[in-house]
Amino acid sequence: MKDKTREKIIKYITKNKQSTANELVEHLGISRQALFKHHLSKMLNEKVLTKIGTPPKVFYMLKDNIKKLNVELDKNVKNYIDDNYIIITPKGEKLVGLDGFIFWCEKNNLPIQKTAIEYVNTNKEYQAHSKNGLIDGMYKFKSSFDKVYLDKIYYFDFYSIERFGKTKLGQMLLYGKQSGNRQLIKDIVTMISPNLNKLLSKYNFDAVGYIPWTVKREVQFIKLLQKHFNLPLKIIQIDKVKTDIIVPQKTLSKIADRITNAAQTLVARDSQQYKTILLIDDAVGSGATLNEVARQLKDKKIAKKVIGLAITGSFKGFDIISEV
Repeated sequence: MKDKTREKIIKYITKNKQSTANELVEHLGISRQALFKHHLSKMLNEKVLTKIGTPPKVFYMLKDNIKKLNVELDKNVKNYIDDNYIIITPKGEKLVGLDGFIFWCEKNNLPIQKTAIEYVNTNKEYQAHSKNGLIDGMYKFKSSFDKVYLDKIYYFDFYSIERFGKTKLGQMLLYGKQSGNRQLIKDIVTMISPNLNKLLSKYNFDAVGYIPWTVKREVQFIKLLQKHFNLPLKIIQIDKVKTDIIVPQKTLSKIADRITNAAQTLVARDSQQYKTILLIDDAVGSGATLNEVARQLKDKKIAKKVIGLAITGSFKGFDIISEV
């Protein structure tokens, strides 16, 4: 009986492309409890179905045909991909690990086994820059600016890597900001907190500053980040000056324009002097914002030393991360 009901569910969703639980209940003539207990939960776990949306508007769809069972990978390669890979599909589904990697390979018509090994090797090359979970980005800043006002700059990960695109943290940052998904932002905090604690132990910070947002969103990523970090440090006031036309940094393609934008629209102020300030941004593309705010903090004698920190950063030289 269960098998026949399962077949009816698949047939109905195949015909209609997607379905709500109420539609299935009406079509099958069974209770919601029976539908969820004996069918939907099991089919979701077996990845026969996937769902999109949040209550009360949830739709069930047939899972894309992922040939996971036919993929033979070295155990270490598989484990590495499961730990490091994530992709958000065009329809907003989060695929983690091998599921996501296979989806990406099939979308780009790439051989899974060969590409998996190449992904692991490439990702490890980039991760070689990480020490104790932190990437030192000073070489990038020194190659981009005539004078670097930051004493140090760290990222938790690169935003993207060659050929394979956004990293796991890069994906989470992009969609956490764009969608305002609070759970995704919490997941980011959980993921980076151990390495943040290492940085806090490394330096004796006595204040922290958060780079303010320029794009108006219902949920502001940096504001939630500040709340979840809840650092026991005095917060430096950094204001975004309101102008008739707001020009976000990510829309500027020249580094000189980015420096001007940061210098003339961001104001750091505090009545005290601090030895070491931690300056936090979500992503570092050119680095102009962090460097210019650090200049103000030093010029105004607010800080003797400024350490920058970003969730993700670009690999080298002047770069534009326009998505976030």
